[in-house]
Amino acid sequence: MQNSTPHAGARTGPADGYRERLGPSLWILVAAGMAAPMAALVVTPIDTTIALIVGAGIGILLIALLILAAPVVEVRDGELRAGRAHIGVEFLGDGAVHVGEDARHARGAGLDPRSWHLIRGGIDGVVVLPVTDADDPTTAWVISSRTPDRLAAAVRRAQITRRTQYR
Repeated sequence: MQNSTPHAGARTGPADGYRERLGPSLWILVAAGMAAPMAALVVTPIDTTIALIVGAGIGILLIALLILAAPVVEVRDGELRAGRAHIGVEFLGDGAVHVGEDARHARGAGLDPRSWHLIRGGIDGVVVLPVTDADDPTTAWVISSRTPDRLAAAVRRAQITRRTQYR
C-alpha cells in the first residue's frame, strides 16, 4: 500500500478528482542539466562569457521542456485522461494496482500489446484498468503512477458518481 500523505506531483481535487503530472525523475533532470557544461564547452573557443550564457540557457531550456512536456493523468468529470487520450470511466472495469515486482511484470512480460499504455521510466507504480466496452479493440489501459492506489480509487469514485447520476 502506498503512503497516504500528499506526494509531490500528485494532488487530489474534488470528490471524484485526481491529478498527477508524470514528471521526469531527478536523475533524468540531472542528466539533462549535464548538457549545460557540454554546450558551454563547445562555445568556449569563441568567447567564455557567451559560452556561459549559452550553456546556462541550454540547461534551463532542456529541464523546462522535460517538466512541461510531462503527461498528466487526471480523473475529472467522469472521464480518465492520460496524456492526450481520454475515456469515460463507465467503460472501465476495476483497476488492478501493481507496485514493486508486480509492477515490473505488468510493464514487461505481462503487458498486453492490445492495451493502451502510458508508461514512464522512474515511476514504479502501475494501474491496469480493463476496458469493458465490447466495441473497443483496446483490452486495458496501463498507466504509470506514483500513487497508483489513489488513481484506482479516484476511478472507482468517479464510476460510482457516474452510476448514481443516471438513476
